[in-house]
Amino acid sequence: MRPTLRSARTVGAIVMVSVLLAGCSIVGGSKEPVTVYAPDPRVAPDASWPEVTWQLEIARPDAARAIDSLRIAVRPTPDELQVYKGASWAKRPSEQIEDMVLRTLEDSQKITAVAPNGSGMTADYTLLMELRRYEADYAGNGVPAATIEINAKLLHARSQTVVASRTFLQAVPAGGTDTASVAQAFGTALGTLAHDVAGWTLATGDANSRTQASAAH
Repeated sequence: MRPTLRSARTVGAIVMVSVLLAGCSIVGGSKEPVTVYAPDPRVAPDASWPEVTWQLEIARPDAARAIDSLRIAVRPTPDELQVYKGASWAKRPSEQIEDMVLRTLEDSQKITAVAPNGSGMTADYTLLMELRRYEADYAGNGVPAATIEINAKLLHARSQTVVASRTFLQAVPAGGTDTASVAQAFGTALGTLAHDVAGWTLATGDANSRTQASAAH
């Protein structure tokens, strides 16, 4: 049986909560318990990633308001978007993606410096992302898949030209129809997406820097 859903047009009461890294049931002024989920996957760097000497700035992904919501979206049919009742993200999807890609690059120790947009750092490249999907999609199956889709562009800061662009898609089937299983699948999808985006960014920026260095000589 599928979980209880609520139309995306219906927004529950706003509550103030203390968020733990695992899902936690809370009651804070709302009429029903709300479970807050904060996916926090750990991403191991790939040994094949190049070590680069340039600096990167990461912009928060652009996203439509319906996608970038604290409510956990689910698509039971292709033309219907709903949200899980009594469940919420601790951070908006755009924040989750920005934080995960940033941390993955920092932890890799493969780049001189990486920082969020507006940090004041003089960056050689800027990573721009557009969030297209962040939803549990049944797609005709018995259980939903945690589906994340983004388009990434690597911008050369000095020339303001796009070096490369690529679309990334992750669809990880949940272990069940309950919200906790769905949130766990999102953690897996988020970690894999961050790994792929980080690796692509390093490889693409490295190739462009080498091409520019060769042209200068």
